[in-house]
Amino acid sequence: MRTSHALLLRFLHDPAFDFVHVSVEYLDRGARDDRSSVEGGQIACLDRDYFVVASGTGDTPIPYHRILRILYKGVPVWERPS
Repeated sequence: MRTSHALLLRFLHDPAFDFVHVSVEYLDRGARDDRSSVEGGQIACLDRDYFVVASGTGDTPIPYHRILRILYKGVPVWERPS
């Protein structure tokens, strides 16, 4: 099984994919339903242990273990095992 990190790296580096079509849903305590999502264009970088979300107020690191689901063009391609 491919990890969420490996899948995001493939979407970023494989010319067959466009990273702006990626959407990542992640656990965000305090947010509505404890979930937030980010589009590929808002992801500043993919680090070894986390990805960085860029916003007008600064960069926010999100650990990969908080990822719940990854979508490509609106279609789920990875979900956290239950």
